[in-house]
Amino acid sequence: MATTRVANAQPAGALLTAAQMERYSRQIILEEMGIEGQARLLRSKVLIVGAGGLGSPTALYLAAAGVGTIGIVDGDQVDVTNLHRQILHGTPDLGRPKTESAQRTLGVLNPDVTVVPHQTVLTSANALEIIGAYDVVINGSDNFPTRYLVNDACVLLGKPNVYGSIFRFDGQASVFFPPHGPCYRCLYPEPPPPDLVPNCAEGGVLGILPGMIGVVQATETVKLLLGKGRPLIGRLLLYDALAATFTEVKIHRDPDCPICSRDPSEISDDELGVFPDYEAFCAAAG
Repeated sequence: MATTRVANAQPAGALLTAAQMERYSRQIILEEMGIEGQARLLRSKVLIVGAGGLGSPTALYLAAAGVGTIGIVDGDQVDVTNLHRQILHGTPDLGRPKTESAQRTLGVLNPDVTVVPHQTVLTSANALEIIGAYDVVINGSDNFPTRYLVNDACVLLGKPNVYGSIFRFDGQASVFFPPHGPCYRCLYPEPPPPDLVPNCAEGGVLGILPGMIGVVQATETVKLLLGKGRPLIGRLLLYDALAATFTEVKIHRDPDCPICSRDPSEISDDELGVFPDYEAFCAAAG
């Protein structure tokens, strides 16, 4: 597949400062990065949906790499049960909004980075406005309603959706970016019955697992921003931690997909802000 790069219309501006040249020196010497690539990262805007298990390692590595603006959407507060896997947060953060904890942690890690907290639950009423301000969306949500909502908003806005999910000892990752490849609905046309897919509170999750999948999501995001390498578009990467194996599955666009089979330009303004009731949609599958 040809290299895919996310459009970034912002001007390159001045060269990197001496401090930035030193901070990112080990990246800049990479032929695929260089000064221009690093400058592109610093101009980029990435939205992370969920400051939890997947969002934590993804945010940390993207901030360290010098992605200039990182938005974080999360309406929850830090709970003690989060701490074994959500490494953005620590014991002193218990009871604080996750976006506040994330902003503090990332600010300490790299002052070059602007962290934009969205202390809210992503809904059909705010998804287009929030997502529209960013170049790439990283979906670290842990529930099907949000996954379908993020997918549909990304398709309508033409944004790449860097997907990851975890359960027990298994994880998966992909990049959904029509028209370059399929969307999430092409892979999962309908959500599974709720009783077949328990959440982490019911089924558990190895605390280290989201680190593995989150790093894949961060890597895919940087590749998209730079236009380098072969993104996981049209491919689903499956990771089995117990067996220490990676398996790749090809996925294709569904010509009858109710979302990505339509040209977004043909969707009227009245339709852009209208989504189904995702909670009811997912509950109906049961």
